[in-house]
Amino acid sequence: MRTRTLITLVGTVAALSIPAAVPASAADTPVLTTGSAGGTAVAVGDVLSAPLASGTSATLYSSATGTSGVKCTSSTFTATVTDNPTAPGTATESVSGQTFDSSSCTSNVIGVTGVTSITVDNLPYTTSVASDGTITVTPASGSTIQTTVKLKTLLGSITCVYQAPSLTGTADNTDNSINFTSQQFTKTSGSSLCFSSGYFTAKYAPVTDNGASVYVN
Repeated sequence: MRTRTLITLVGTVAALSIPAAVPASAADTPVLTTGSAGGTAVAVGDVLSAPLASGTSATLYSSATGTSGVKCTSSTFTATVTDNPTAPGTATESVSGQTFDSSSCTSNVIGVTGVTSITVDNLPYTTSVASDGTITVTPASGSTIQTTVKLKTLLGSITCVYQAPSLTGTADNTDNSINFTSQQFTKTSGSSLCFSSGYFTAKYAPVTDNGASVYVN
């Protein structure tokens, strides 16, 4: 009877000890993974990139609900991962490039005949990606997020400069996208043909790391 009791006790202790190691691997899942949620960790130093989601446009409109302004159907961004801690947490990236193909851009602003270029200034920006999908883009200390838009008009070329203190977006694992909706910029210089505020909307997807889709955990 005593032998059976000792065996039972040892078996119980072993059974309790084994499950304790199982959640540890799950707890080690980083905020950013590839392949699937909870998949392979994205390494610090990896470069993430994404084009506009298929069939969508990036827009800079004069109001949050309007349709007057500039629209581009081709845009990409690149960002280097600088920290990817254990989830739940917040990963960080350094956005080193965001481009807009001017040949894909059009404007319906009265007096504007075309778009010469759209340039994102003051890079790099810092992007934080939280486990709940919240994305925050901030400039370097003492700087600002800035976009310069050069337009062709009936009276010649004009340059419109827009700034924002930060941008907020969301990440979605359904299509590995990041979304920005009506993010407000304020005009800091430019002619009267430049609208006083610009509201930026864009959906980038899929976000990839060397071709592998990126997930947020």
